Amino acid sequence: MDRKKQVLEAASRSFALFGYKATTMDQVAKIANVGKGTIYTFFDTKEQLFDEIVNGVISEMKSIILREVDHDRKFFDNLFRVLDSFLEFRSEHELLIKLSQELRDVGTPQSQEAMAQVENVILGYIEKEIERAIARGELRDCDPKIVSFLMVKMYIALTSEWNKNHEPLSKEQIKEHIRLFLENGLAANA
Repeated sequence: MDRKKQVLEAASRSFALFGYKATTMDQVAKIANVGKGTIYTFFDTKEQLFDEIVNGVISEMKSIILREVDHDRKFFDNLFRVLDSFLEFRSEHELLIKLSQELRDVGTPQSQEAMAQVENVILGYIEKEIERAIARGELRDCDPKIVSFLMVKMYIALTSEWNKNHEPLSKEQIKEHIRLFLENGLAANA
C-alpha cells in the first residue's frame, strides 16, 4: 500500500475516533503502523494532515452532487435527492459525526472550520440551483444566498435537532414540511 494513503487512512480513523483535538501524530503513526517520521515526510503538521482529509470529504460530497443532480428534474426533486444523499453520507461518515460532536462539546477552531467548509459546499450547491430555478421560472425571485441558508438550517433542524426532544421524522415527513414552507408557502392561496 502507498505510505501516504496508509497515513491518510490511519489519520482519518484517528480523527473519527478521537476528534481533532485528541488526535496526535503518535496515534496516527501507531494506527498506520509507521514511524512518526514517515508522517512528517508527507505532512508538516497535524493541521495539514487534517486539511487533506477534510478536502477528501468535500470531494466526496461534490461527487454526490454530480451523481444526484439531473437538470431535467424539477428543483425540489433535485434538492431532496441531494439532501437525502448528504444526510446518509453524513450519518455514515464517522469523521463528520465526530467533528459535529467536537464542535458542539468543545468548539475547536479546526472542527469549526471543517464543518463550515462542509456546510459551504452544500450552501454553494443550493444557491446555484436556486439561481437556475429562478431563471427557469420554477421559483419566484428571491435572494438565493438567504434561501439556501434557510433550506439547509431547516433541513438540519428537522433531521437532527427535532430528534433531541421528539420522535424522529421520516424522510417523507421532512420533505412534506419543507415543501409546506418553501415550495408551497404558508399562504392558503399561494
